[in-house]
Amino acid sequence: MQQSKYDIKCKTLLPEHEFYKESYILLEGTIIEVISRLDIIRKYKVAKQCKDPIEHCKARIKSAKSMKEKLVRKNLPVTVESALKEIHDAAGIRVICPFLDDIYWIVNMLKNQQDIKIIKEKDYIHNPKPNGYRSYHMILQVPLHLENRVEMVYCEIQIRTIAMDCWASLEHQLKYKKNISNEKMIINELKRCADEIASTDLNLQTISDMINEIQY
Repeated sequence: MQQSKYDIKCKTLLPEHEFYKESYILLEGTIIEVISRLDIIRKYKVAKQCKDPIEHCKARIKSAKSMKEKLVRKNLPVTVESALKEIHDAAGIRVICPFLDDIYWIVNMLKNQQDIKIIKEKDYIHNPKPNGYRSYHMILQVPLHLENRVEMVYCEIQIRTIAMDCWASLEHQLKYKKNISNEKMIINELKRCADEIASTDLNLQTISDMINEIQY
């Protein structure tokens, strides 16, 4: 049996359950719902002899500690109601793609889901952050069908290439390190790498397009 492409890291630690209470199940359900739709449509595309647009996915539910800190920073009540209604990334999914066109295929696929609402989107690929960060961000509202109602739950999705994800992992490590003596040099190197990655992703996309033209 082929190993799943999806790594769902929904932490089941006691503090998270104490904070989110029964809403933790809604957050888990939202992640499962979105990843299930991605998986079905991906498999259908592959069955038609097309290339697989997804390398793998990762998912997480924001820890109670991180959520509480974010609510405090935003001067919001430290409650589960604020966490689910005012903060939109309690449930988060990261989709890693081989090529640039796969990112926009997934974006369009999500937009075509009639019952999913796109609340916000930011294209940091065409408009990268000053430090070089590139990714495509979307805030979704996903319907969960419960016993006697439909609950709309927020979910953040980040879509990026493999190279973008490697870069973002390094940048994330740097953000949480303290007392780095050569921090400025590392920041400059990361920016240089980000520019090189952007160029490489474009070149790889061009090569992929050329190969596909030969095949079809």
